[in-house]
Amino acid sequence: MCGRARCTLRPDDVPRACHRNSDPVRTVNMDRYRPSYNVSPGYNMPVVRREDASNSDGHVLHCMKWGLIPSFTKKNEKPDHYRMFNARSESISEKASFRRLVPKNRCLVAVEGFYEWKKDGSRKQPYYIHFKDGRPLVFAALYDSWESSEGEILYTFTIITTSSSSALQWLHDRMPVILGDKNSTDAWLNSSASNFKTLLKPYEESDLAWYPVTSAMGKPSFDGPECIKEIQLKTEGNTSISKFFSKKGAEKEDSKPEQKTPCQGSAMAEQPKTEKEDGNELKPGDSIRSDEDAFKRQIKRDYEEFLADTKPTLDNTDHVKKKERAKSADDKQPTLFSYFGKR
Repeated sequence: MCGRARCTLRPDDVPRACHRNSDPVRTVNMDRYRPSYNVSPGYNMPVVRREDASNSDGHVLHCMKWGLIPSFTKKNEKPDHYRMFNARSESISEKASFRRLVPKNRCLVAVEGFYEWKKDGSRKQPYYIHFKDGRPLVFAALYDSWESSEGEILYTFTIITTSSSSALQWLHDRMPVILGDKNSTDAWLNSSASNFKTLLKPYEESDLAWYPVTSAMGKPSFDGPECIKEIQLKTEGNTSISKFFSKKGAEKEDSKPEQKTPCQGSAMAEQPKTEKEDGNELKPGDSIRSDEDAFKRQIKRDYEEFLADTKPTLDNTDHVKKKERAKSADDKQPTLFSYFGKR
């Protein structure tokens, strides 16, 4: 929990965010600080702590590396900042790495927001969590110092987490301990060890907001405003099996010519259903005849009616001969011009 954060604050904004603007603040190693939209363990971040002298009321703005390296770590051991970048509030008074830090090594970490991933099977979707009014979030933290084999003193810190609030349980079961006002930051920095425990609880106020962001920010090298740009998530309905079968059914219906309309399918869609020229309905596979063909059929009907009206006395023999002549000339449809030519 809380393995990524946005910290683009100016150095002088950090003490104000931690409600230390009325106290003298000394700075240490702040030249190492580089603002980033995608801070991860191992990065240098500004931390507010008390002065080492017990009788001093001042505070220090100290640039430290995120990811605790306990002071008892072997000098020749390579620091691993991912091992202890978070500390569970339920066990900080029990584990050796943390319990010795609780009395005097408490500090504050200010960020504009942090990221958390929602697990959905093998897929993980990051979300950005921040205050609605844009003010910085202040986390409770512990710090320590370690000396390497080369004699370098390295200051590191860990962010304390607690169970998730009721509003964020859907996203993750843990969240950072957020200190929302001056009273809580004062109590964390200055109170006795027996009083600070009441602060280690979920933040239940309604002024937190969140939204999904690009999965590209999962890479520590990905940085910039794109990290906090809200994205639109794809809905599950786009790939549902029910839609797949409904699409197949629609394609099957479209394959029936008598049910297609000119607005369905491609520009090569079949003509709409109509009636044949002889009054019968078109069947699948029929096509509409051209205007010329329709004209010939009309001429044939007129011609047959004309014969019936003008030749009532023809005997059967003559009628058969007439029909045989009509079938000649390569079975072409007769026209009024050919009829009068024979006359």
